[in-house]
This record gives sequence, C-alpha cells and structure tokens, in this order.
Amino acid sequence: MAAKLDLSKMSLEDLKALKKNVENEIKDFRNRARTAAMKDLQALAKKHGLSVDEIIGRKKGKGKKAAAPAKYKNPSDASQTWSGRGRQPAWFKEALGKGKSAKSLEI
Repeated sequence: MAAKLDLSKMSLEDLKALKKNVENEIKDFRNRARTAAMKDLQALAKKHGLSVDEIIGRKKGKGKKAAAPAKYKNPSDASQTWSGRGRQPAWFKEALGKGKSAKSLEI
C-alpha cells in the first residue's frame, strides 16, 4: 500500500487535485476489472458452447425503433415531412401561423 499522506498539511488546491486523481484511478481500475471479467466470461461461454448474450439473457436484434411514417408535408416543398412526433418543424409552425390547419397539411 502507498505511503500514508498527511492531508491536513495540503492546500485546498492540492486536495482537489488529489481527489480528481483518485476518482480517475478508480474509474480506470473498474474499466480494467470490467475488461478482465468480460474476457473470463467469453472464455467460459465458449467452453460451454454458448455466447455471452445467451448467458446474460440479452436478446439479439433489439435495436432502435423504426422511424414513424410521415404524417404531414410542407405544401411548398414536398420533400419536407414530419411524423407529428417531437418538436414541430419551422415550416409547420409557419404554415399554422399563416392560417393553415394541421388537417390541410396531412399527407
């Protein structure tokens, strides 16, 4: 173990630097431990003819949800569409401001 430090003789700046260094070392240690554990897990899975995903129960093919289909289109530029989810695009707000209804912008 490292030599014992007398923290009471350190300045606030030195204590903060020490704290940051310790936090970084803890992160590095955990990352090394995680990497070693994953290698061990992969070897164990291979020994038994399994994949890591099968051992931990992770389902394959689960990814991002498909993009929602377009529901509205810009009357002055048909290439600009919006699904109706999330923030309203500027062209949609502008059309509403000019008196158009959302229904009239539907595809």
